[in-house]
Parts: sequence; structure tokens; C-alpha cells
Amino acid sequence: MRILLIEDDKKLNHSLKYQLEKENFMVDTCFDGEEALFYIDQGIHDCILLDRMIPAIDGTQLLGLMRKNNNNTPVILITALGTLNDKITGLDSGADDYLVKPFAFEELLARIRCVTRRSPLIHENDSLSFGDLTLHISESRLTGPSSSCSLSKKENELFQSFFRNPGQTLTREQLLNKVWGLDTNIENGNLDNYIHFLRRRLTAVGSSVTLRTVRGIGYCICQTP
Repeated sequence: MRILLIEDDKKLNHSLKYQLEKENFMVDTCFDGEEALFYIDQGIHDCILLDRMIPAIDGTQLLGLMRKNNNNTPVILITALGTLNDKITGLDSGADDYLVKPFAFEELLARIRCVTRRSPLIHENDSLSFGDLTLHISESRLTGPSSSCSLSKKENELFQSFFRNPGQTLTREQLLNKVWGLDTNIENGNLDNYIHFLRRRLTAVGSSVTLRTVRGIGYCICQTP
């Protein structure tokens, strides 16, 4: 799962990034609203942790822009503003949850699990389903109608991207940014190789699900009629 952390307190930003990565999350960080807009526009994150009081563009304004543009990525506001009116304003702006500083890291993890499990594709926080497939995330294992197979780290992350966006065409840029990061130097041919590996996995577990190439754009996971 890839998380976007928007927090202008550098010490807290670095601390949360370190702790989240220890929990096997992929984390992108930024420190102000304008930088955050660039990251948000990539459409590659599964959850956003948003400080309400950030430079350039206020957190609630940023959240309003997201929702106006039909970006429904789950957002947890993390802020020192903890009055009832503050919470109501934040939630009415489109936040999925509201966490007041200071907070225990374990509570943040629980809230991340809560807002991301609301997808109908997610079961017990650790598996994703699509068609006749189940992806067991922490085990890096794919289960289909006839068998299961182990996955490499990148295969697991790519399948997560497709399972979380069923029927949608994911561009090559989105996949590269989401799985390898925004600063990656990986060549396009390497992505093609991994798509080939994923298709072999689908065959190995006897699935009717396919990864369709959308010429000149990217790939889409589909159920065979």
C-alpha cells in the first residue's frame, strides 16, 4: 500500500515515514500544499495523511480541491486542532477520519486500516479479491481456482494496484510511480517484463482474469466474459 504523508513538521514527517516503512508501507512525503497537489495528481496513493495546517494551501482547502475533482482517495486529517467544531469542519470538508495530535502510532495504524478496509474489495485488512482471485498481501501469495503461487515483492505491489482499480486502465506512468516511486529510473521494458510475469501467475493459478494491454496507454485487469 502506498501512502502520501503531507506534514510540514519535518521531525514528525521523518518519524512517521520511518515508522510506516517499518510496517511495510510505501511512503511519499511532502511539506506544503503546492507540493502535495503534484503528488495527489499522480493518482497513485491508497491513503493520504494530511496535516490541516500546512503552508501554501491549507489542508482543508486541499481536501476540498481533491473532492471537487472527484478524487476519492481516503484521507485522514492529522492536526493539533481538536475542538468539536474543528473536527466537524474537517469531516465536512471530505475527510474520512480525523486524528488529533499528539497521537499514538498504533492508533494511526488502526485508523489507516479502518479507512482502507471500506473498499468492498478488501477483506480482513490483508487480502484483496477480484474475479476468481484472492491476493494475500502479507504472504505475497495469489490464490486462484486451481492453485496458489508465491509472488515477488514487485509482483505483489503490481497486483495490489490492479486489484484496487478493477476495470480501470492504469497508465504506464501510474504503475511505475506507484510501484517503483516518482524518482525511479526504471526502463519501460522492465514494466513489460513484470506484466509478462503477472500473466504467467494468472495462468498458473487457473484464473479467467486477464491483464489487457491498452495500446499506447497502459494496462487494465478484466474478467473474461
